[in-house]
Amino acid sequence: MAASGTEHPGDGHPGDGHPFNGHSSKTQWRAQLRSARSSVSPQQHALEADALAKFLLASDIVREAGTLCGYVPVGREPGTAQMLDGFLTMGVRLLLPVVEGELLNWVVYSGREALTEGAYGLAEPAGSRLGSAAIFSARVVIVPALAVDHTGTRLGRGKGYYDRALRLAAPDAVFIAMVRDEELVTHLPAEPHDVPMTWAVTPGRGFVRLG
Repeated sequence: MAASGTEHPGDGHPGDGHPFNGHSSKTQWRAQLRSARSSVSPQQHALEADALAKFLLASDIVREAGTLCGYVPVGREPGTAQMLDGFLTMGVRLLLPVVEGELLNWVVYSGREALTEGAYGLAEPAGSRLGSAAIFSARVVIVPALAVDHTGTRLGRGKGYYDRALRLAAPDAVFIAMVRDEELVTHLPAEPHDVPMTWAVTPGRGFVRLG
C-alpha cells in the first residue's frame, strides 16, 4: 500500500534538534512534550489538524484498510474529531477505544453525536462493545503518541493501554503514530514491552516510514 506524502528515515530529521536525547528518561520526555503541546495556539493546532486529515484521508493505507482503529484527539493532541467523519465518508469501518480496567475495548464509531466523556477525560463512543480482541480485525491502527522516533519507538502517556492493546492486533497490522513535526525525533528511550510503529504522520511531512 502506498502513502501519499511519503518520506523515509534518511530524508532529514527536523525533530533532531529536540533538547532531549536518548539518555533522557521517559518522564523527562513526557514533561517536555506536554509543556510544548500546551503552548500550541488554537490556530496552529487547527492548521496542523487540517494537514494531518488531508494526508490521512488521501492515503491508500487508510483507504484500503477496511477496518481501522482510531481515537478521538483531545486537548492539544494532534488531529480533531472532525477527521473521524472523513473516515466514515470513505466507507472505512472505524473502531474507537473505550477504557475498561487495564484494557481497551472497542466500539464502532457512528458519528460525533455518539461520543461521551470517558475515563481520563477522553471522548469515547457509545454503542455495543466488541471486546479487546476486536483490534485484530483492523488492518490499520492510528495510535496516539507524545512522540515517536525513527526506529518506531513510541512514547505514550505512560499508562500502557496501547502497549497491551497492540499485542492483540493482527501480525500484519500497520501502526501509524500521529504526531507534530517536532515530535518525530531521532531516538527515544525504549523498553522491551514497547510495540514499534510502522509509520509516523506529521502535519509538515506527511507519512514517514519508520524502522
